[in-house]
Amino acid sequence: MKILVFTNLYPNNIWPNHGVFIKERTTQLTQYEGCEIKVIAPVPYFPAINFNWRWKFSRVARREMRDGIEVYHPRYLLTPKVGMAFYGWMMFFSVLSLVKRIQRDFDFDLIDSHYVYPDGFAAIQLGRFFKKPVVVSARGSDINLYRTFPLIRKLLQYVLRNADGVIAVSRALKQSMVQLGIPERRISSIPNGVDTEKFYPMMKEQARRELGLQCPKLLLSVGNLTPNKGFDLLIGAFPMVAEKLDKEHVHLAIVGDGPSRNELEAMISRLRLDSRVHLVGAVPHAKLRLWYSAADVFCLASHREGWPNVILESLACGTPVVATRAGGIPEILSSDILGLLTERDERKISGAITAALSKKWILEELVEHARNNSWNHTAGEVLGVFQSVLNARKMQRALETAIQA
Repeated sequence: MKILVFTNLYPNNIWPNHGVFIKERTTQLTQYEGCEIKVIAPVPYFPAINFNWRWKFSRVARREMRDGIEVYHPRYLLTPKVGMAFYGWMMFFSVLSLVKRIQRDFDFDLIDSHYVYPDGFAAIQLGRFFKKPVVVSARGSDINLYRTFPLIRKLLQYVLRNADGVIAVSRALKQSMVQLGIPERRISSIPNGVDTEKFYPMMKEQARRELGLQCPKLLLSVGNLTPNKGFDLLIGAFPMVAEKLDKEHVHLAIVGDGPSRNELEAMISRLRLDSRVHLVGAVPHAKLRLWYSAADVFCLASHREGWPNVILESLACGTPVVATRAGGIPEILSSDILGLLTERDERKISGAITAALSKKWILEELVEHARNNSWNHTAGEVLGVFQSVLNARKMQRALETAIQA
């Protein structure tokens, strides 16, 4: 089976952690015999002039190899905050010539698209042009956020109705798609996985020593620094946690980077938490294991989520979780032996963290739950959807041929 993966969410030489969950699923698929993959991961066009952060798009390699997979990064026209309804068409026309060239030597059987809009929209047009089936995977904000925009909502419905297969990363996301009018039987719920060869427990003391940390209690959060992730709520809850413990003994580390960094730094300074709340910045995905292992509790205060891999990664390293009831999070934290669910309220978050710090957790139960959600299992289910779609397309062609005869 030859698969063309199409998504703007894929790591590159400038942002190696971008969409790493899609890379993990894609890489795992290549382990199956006869499964060949190429990736098209478009990036917005921006001139090579350093006058804001977007100029880094110009530094993304046009072509690279990642984990043995050939990845292309064509440019597409994007007008930030303007003309969003045209993004899908812009992406389609921008990549069409490249896909034509790729097909000459790689006559793909199926397009595997991630993110419903604009990526999924462009993929549907590519599928029509090349007469190939398209499977679209919804990831979270593409449904949960974009469906609140009336025009984009219609485009989401168009993509989901015209895709040959639809995958949701959580049951909660599947229900959100059903609310868009998509028949439940057309949607496969297949959660993300975790690589337990990358994420597994190590001694807390050793992890802290390697990171140069000296604190009796460490809280950790990981993610892009955006308002949706609720890092401001964690920082706001931190003083209440510290009040119940020795103030100098508990620290909060936030790993990641993004547009909210300056606001979070100002908040930390205003609350005089500079010595105990640390914005670590981006960390290579493979090195996150050190941070998970060093932490006593992992925290996530998101407003919207699909299936956040950081929770499974934390559990795989033996670290319990405190998280809000957003999207698929309750499906991951399906028992209080794995973590505690809370509301998006500073006081309630602080109470949950305090309770988690005082609770005795059984490391083996955390790790076993993560192992039951491996990428290998995820890839097997995805491959089943692909095969079903290809079989349906063959039957359709056979029926059309019989009718014409």
